[in-house]
Amino acid sequence: MTTKAPKIQDYALIGDGRSAALISNRGSIDWLCWPRFDSPSIFGAIIDPKTGGRWSICPLGEAQFSRRYLDNTNVLETTFSQESGKIALTDFMPVTSEEKKQSFLWPEHELVRQIKCTQGEIELIVDFNPRLDYGRVTPKIKDAGKLGWRIDIGTDVFTLRSQIELVRRGDGLAANVTLKAGEKVGFSLSHFTIEWWRQWASQSDYRGPYERQVTRSALLLKLLSYAPSGAIVAAPTTSLPERIGGHLNWDYRFAWLRDASFTVHALFGLGYKDDAKAFVDWLLHATRLTRPELRVVYNVFGERPPSERELSSSRGYAGSRPVRIGNAASEQVQLDMYGEVVEAVSHFVRGSEKLDRDVQKMLRQCAEYVCEHWREADNGIWEARDERRHYTHSRLMCWVALDRILKMQARGQLHGISVGKCESERKRIREEIETHCWNSELEAYTQACGSNVIDASALLLAYHGFEDASSQRMQKTHQRIRDRLVPRTGLVHRNEQSKDRHEGAFAVCSFWEADFLALSGNLSKAAEVFEAALGYANDVDLLAEEIDPESSDALGNFPQGFTHLGLINAALSLRESEKRADELERKL
Repeated sequence: MTTKAPKIQDYALIGDGRSAALISNRGSIDWLCWPRFDSPSIFGAIIDPKTGGRWSICPLGEAQFSRRYLDNTNVLETTFSQESGKIALTDFMPVTSEEKKQSFLWPEHELVRQIKCTQGEIELIVDFNPRLDYGRVTPKIKDAGKLGWRIDIGTDVFTLRSQIELVRRGDGLAANVTLKAGEKVGFSLSHFTIEWWRQWASQSDYRGPYERQVTRSALLLKLLSYAPSGAIVAAPTTSLPERIGGHLNWDYRFAWLRDASFTVHALFGLGYKDDAKAFVDWLLHATRLTRPELRVVYNVFGERPPSERELSSSRGYAGSRPVRIGNAASEQVQLDMYGEVVEAVSHFVRGSEKLDRDVQKMLRQCAEYVCEHWREADNGIWEARDERRHYTHSRLMCWVALDRILKMQARGQLHGISVGKCESERKRIREEIETHCWNSELEAYTQACGSNVIDASALLLAYHGFEDASSQRMQKTHQRIRDRLVPRTGLVHRNEQSKDRHEGAFAVCSFWEADFLALSGNLSKAAEVFEAALGYANDVDLLAEEIDPESSDALGNFPQGFTHLGLINAALSLRESEKRADELERKL
């Protein structure tokens, strides 16, 4: 097998609703944090190939490889082929409902690897080298006889069991074994696990030309969900770089309020009502202690994540340093969050559903806070770490917060708000955006009040219903975005600053453009952009945070939930726009 380091897109993800593992297409687990997404890593070779630790299973010598997820599951199968034979490596984490976990003796965490020779004969190398605490601790592995191999660290116990004999090699365990056709080692793949994922995937009511990619995106969101609480983390990794060799490396193993409305829209749009409810319940729980102020980011239990710090001992992915744990965005001010939270609740209670007292109290607090604070500068959707600005997107989401609150009040779902004040401030925000966020020389909505910087988030003015996508202003804004931020079809930089810093194109922005085109009624161009963006997914339909415009390689944390939310919502917009076009054609 080649020793060349995997690229970001060479990884696939497995998980169990509590944590997740990245597995390269060479059969190496290079990232796993237990017991939670944000716990210290057990295998961390992706951010430090020398000391991070890995668990590799691969053939001896060069081999061709391919992989797939078993249909509508998160069970990964990697096939290795040599002249002498072929093997299939199956990786998964057993998963079931939270209710059954409480009713049965279900293992809290387990990772299963099964290797089967499907043709001829082939020699395997197994290399098990865990490194705890982000590679800073080399554990002592104890031989526990029939119980397997044990690692005891404080109150944590890790146990490895195998059907083949493992021997000590350096600080880890290793084995060489030859398998013949029909022989297998490891653990058998549970039929129940496959069926659980398929039953969950079957709840989706999306049907259309992009069903495979939409279903994979939904399954990815489920992998990023922390089942006990309903939180959804942004990504399972930390510090995968936005620019190779650069310092833009962040920890994304937490839940961002920024993603709230996109998440609920996507889950409801696909028919996953229980998952949407679980997420909204987590949202309400997480924000309860700090209202009316909201935090930017929370851990999976709805608490403040750890302070950001750097791991000076870690080499970083492809030498990209520093490696960070924790995220300083938790200390930022982002006014757009209020619109995201209110929009999420609004999606959840469409129609005449009643709101309980706690939800109504939260919405009244949001209304009061937005009315008092919307004029302030903040760090914005992209979490700029320099001076605060009066961002257009932040103004937009403050408008969304008041607009949706007033609509819920008009439907009789919300009581006790100051209607006159909310209407007055909503009008003032609109005037501010239309007057000061519009640049008459550029003929475009810009990044901030009085700015001349083009930012892709301006497309969300149409997504959130502030202005019609077909309006002259929005069409001209879109054209400026294409002129300045689109290196080629299917790729969109998030703004001019990121383009100038030679970051990758921001993948979710590509789907925002497709969504915008669909809302504009330009279905052929929307499909062209959408399909081009899909082309940057890896071989198992996973997408990263960013795409390198020159090499098309994945950049940033991987796989990225925000990107896949954009994919789902763009697919839903395309479907709805096509339905409207068909209905109009029938009427004519």
